[in-house]
Amino acid sequence: MHRIAITGSQGLIGRHLCPVLSQRGVEVIRIDRALPSGTNGCVDLASDHATNELQVLLDGCDGVVHLGAVSRVVWGQREPERCLRTNVEGTHAVLQAAMRCRQRPWVLLASSREVYGNAAQQPASEDTPMQPLNVYARSKVEAEACMLASRPALRTGTVRLSSVYGDVLDHEDRVVPAFCRAAVLNGTLQIEGRSHVLDLTYAEDVAAAIVQVMELLHAGESSLPPIHLVSGVGTTLGELAELARSTANSRALLLDAPPRSYDVCRFVGDPSRARALLGWQATTPLKEGISRLLRNYAVLTAEHYASREGMSTP
Repeated sequence: MHRIAITGSQGLIGRHLCPVLSQRGVEVIRIDRALPSGTNGCVDLASDHATNELQVLLDGCDGVVHLGAVSRVVWGQREPERCLRTNVEGTHAVLQAAMRCRQRPWVLLASSREVYGNAAQQPASEDTPMQPLNVYARSKVEAEACMLASRPALRTGTVRLSSVYGDVLDHEDRVVPAFCRAAVLNGTLQIEGRSHVLDLTYAEDVAAAIVQVMELLHAGESSLPPIHLVSGVGTTLGELAELARSTANSRALLLDAPPRSYDVCRFVGDPSRARALLGWQATTPLKEGISRLLRNYAVLTAEHYASREGMSTP
């Protein structure tokens, strides 16, 4: 691989994947609406002009890792039209742009465990029926359908992610950053559904697995099935909150709150296909990942207060 485009390059997974590829000597074309306005990679996937803008950026690329999306369930509920335009029409734009390129790069989509809804059987395999509960989940089901429809003209693949964590730059109101930040600040950890179960996977592990899927596509694989990039271990929100508080040696309060009606209440993924096809498994235990994140939040908090004290010094 020499040249790879990454949509959503400024997001949680993109921030971990880009440096991994750069260290391997791969030229990375960063594409994200969060990039400075006016730069080549600043593309809004929901725009009517997205296909044309993307084609210019994808031409000459070996492949595209399509991470760009309205990436949170709650955002999809608040702005359903934008979610569907970005996640479905945006995926279609990526595929159309790739189709028009002389080299026809392969395309790898990041999908979600949300497509299964509340699966009856746990751990859920990739063959579990799709029963989306919310707008975001429906958008990912449709995006996956776009990927399949583009075959055999394009080589495509789909990875389904669960709850990825591990970065202080992640959105503050996502559950793991919210819990860790509150624990460091001795604040309040609001638990919206204490018994809800998540399959938590460390971002660095996910980035490593994505590279392995990319290598399969680059080698010519044209019929990859969907692949879970999950830990296969379930953790309740109550357990997660207690872990964050105890690991931080925090005085934070735990506050139970009602769950949202559109949230999946339980998901544990079966990682066996990733082991079979990639030889991959998540290697970062939850306690270690949370400890790293807490340390990073502690450093960030200390720097913030030191900066404020410096500004107030006469």
